[in-house]
Amino acid sequence: MDRELAFIQQFYLKTIDFLANYSFQIIGAVIIVLLGWFLSKYVYRMLIRFFQNHDFDPTLGKFAANVARLLVFGAMVVVAIGKLGISIAPFVAAVGAVFLTAGLAIQGSVANYAAGISLIITRPFRIGDTILVNSVYGEVEEIKLAYTTLRTEDEELITVPNKNMIGEVIVNSSKYRIVESRVGISYADNAEKAIALIKSVIGACDFVSTEHAAIVGIESFGDSALVIGMRYWVPTRNFFRFQYEVNLLVYNALRHEGITIPFPQRQIAILPNV
Repeated sequence: MDRELAFIQQFYLKTIDFLANYSFQIIGAVIIVLLGWFLSKYVYRMLIRFFQNHDFDPTLGKFAANVARLLVFGAMVVVAIGKLGISIAPFVAAVGAVFLTAGLAIQGSVANYAAGISLIITRPFRIGDTILVNSVYGEVEEIKLAYTTLRTEDEELITVPNKNMIGEVIVNSSKYRIVESRVGISYADNAEKAIALIKSVIGACDFVSTEHAAIVGIESFGDSALVIGMRYWVPTRNFFRFQYEVNLLVYNALRHEGITIPFPQRQIAILPNV
């Protein structure tokens, strides 16, 4: 019992001595940390307001504001640690080692973020554009620092890591996607009449883009048919539906005008024995 009382008394005396010697340093450090917290929030709001007033990219602006807030708060924490009389050099070295280890562990994620910043700055595409990258086609729905999401006509959401876009060929079709189709007509029919008819059918469709004129012409000379090629632009979100509608309209128009769509034929000759 006496030993426990002696321990409590000793602990009490050391606590009082510590508070007497370091109370002002502790209070100062707490005040510095609190000031750093409020200052970092103020810097964040100020930067967000600045970026919004100058039409800065929202994703990159928010990222830059968050980085500035962390830097301000981190600097104030370092000052507070120094106020307590703790050497900052070992602390900085430890933080550097932690960041190095974390960077090696999540280097894939870091690469995605770096690629996201590059995409936002260079702007090879925007939200609403239709892009083709790494054999993936879709309308850009969202651009994040780590990934980009594409929406297909089937309402599938495709998530593409940003690092897979840097250094790759990106085809940007804006809001439209090109349809490349073809139909065969008989060599006995009038090719100019068929081309004019197909052009009129495509031009009458209100969903076909008027910014890009449709191209219709002889694509190749097949064994059984004269192949007419068609190139026109339709909204990406309804690509296949509009393509099928145009195909049906072209088929009905050719049939109505008596233009033949031939099928492959083969002639077999049986020679008598000589």
